[in-house]
Amino acid sequence: MASEVKRCVWCESEDIYVKYHDKEWGVPLHSDRKLFEFLILEGAQAGLSWITVLKKRKTYREVFDQFDFNKVVTYKEAKIKSLLNNPGIIRNQLKVRGAVKNAKAFIKVREEFGTFNKYIWQFTDGKVIQNSWKSLKEIPAETEVSRLMSRDLKKRGFTFVGPTICYAFMQAIGMVNDHVVDCYRYKELKT
Repeated sequence: MASEVKRCVWCESEDIYVKYHDKEWGVPLHSDRKLFEFLILEGAQAGLSWITVLKKRKTYREVFDQFDFNKVVTYKEAKIKSLLNNPGIIRNQLKVRGAVKNAKAFIKVREEFGTFNKYIWQFTDGKVIQNSWKSLKEIPAETEVSRLMSRDLKKRGFTFVGPTICYAFMQAIGMVNDHVVDCYRYKELKT
């Protein structure tokens, strides 16, 4: 008899969560466009649940030009108003305007470092932090690294990048392996 696949308990409520957990969460990302996408989506999540953002991600991709930061930076008032009227995204004025502001800061970082990838991965010396949590309760909401990242991003003009958001971003883009040790993805991502 085949045994049930063991996953992190946070993802077991809905299929969209399971798919995200199994295919994306914790997988190291190095594409600037994907990094920008997660930076914007993690900021959009502030005060909400990740499942809310996941369910709106398809629309986010459509209306934010597939997270092309070179396009997002050009958004004027008419485009911002159309975004704020779109029920397919989180219609928070500060978050929508923050995405445009973050695109500007993102481009400045690319100008300085060559890529955002090179900049952001310096916080972990280009390596994945391998944690070994036994339960969800052990996983921190923020760490010293996420606090350093948050301070530096804010200094560079980014918004919606507090230490908790930065840690969630680190988890999403695979800078940390926060799958619990009995989750099947833990070992896959550790190798």
